Amino acid sequence: MLRALLALVCLVLLGGARDPILVPEVSQHEVQVRQGFTGTELLLYGAILDPQGTRAGRDYDIVVVLKGPTQSITLREKQRYAGIWVNAASARFRSAPSFYAVASSRPLDRIVDPRTAAIYELGLPFLQLSPIGSFQTEEQIRFAAGLVQLMTNQKLYQEDPTGVTVNEQVLYQARIKLPSNVQTGTYTAETFAVTRGAVVASAIARVEVKKRGFERLVAEFAQHSAFLYGLLAVAVSVAMGWIAGRLLTPG
Repeated sequence: MLRALLALVCLVLLGGARDPILVPEVSQHEVQVRQGFTGTELLLYGAILDPQGTRAGRDYDIVVVLKGPTQSITLREKQRYAGIWVNAASARFRSAPSFYAVASSRPLDRIVDPRTAAIYELGLPFLQLSPIGSFQTEEQIRFAAGLVQLMTNQKLYQEDPTGVTVNEQVLYQARIKLPSNVQTGTYTAETFAVTRGAVVASAIARVEVKKRGFERLVAEFAQHSAFLYGLLAVAVSVAMGWIAGRLLTPG
């Protein structure tokens, strides 16, 4: 990190840059999910300088987005018929992020306009979920809002309008919590520098979330031998039921 900052200063002083320069970093580049994993907190930090080599924190807003691997999600709407809750309409989304968190130095609607927010997916209302099939606009909006609310309740979607702090008008940092139910894979931590409503610089760091120990062995077995894994799961369930029955049966 120190070498990167020194290289940054030299580049700026030599006049080789016209746009602001971001040097992002993450406190952990690998998160290990083991038995009893209760979540963790990532520190996303870095520096920003303007082309003249002066401190830029006063002139630029900072937005940090941490996004997990995309996945296909089917959302089903429940309706009540004759006192029974049943599946009604459904919608499928092709590329919903498994995790999404955005933190900014000010509320996003004071930093960018809706068009810019939609281009860079800055904020929960502007996620590009890519619905599959043809839907009426109202129905698509309803299902998208339902998906966002569902993921928010599980702490997999987060938004913090004052989560980025800028120190000494050059260094920024944000803290984002990963819950225990995060999906494994490659996460991208992207930092945006914004001035007068326009994104003028961006930089990406990556975080790997991996299963370790027994959880990794189970996940690999389920992925590569799905049929055997299913048979084993059924056998274990039957055995546990039989054992419970024997223990509860009187003398």
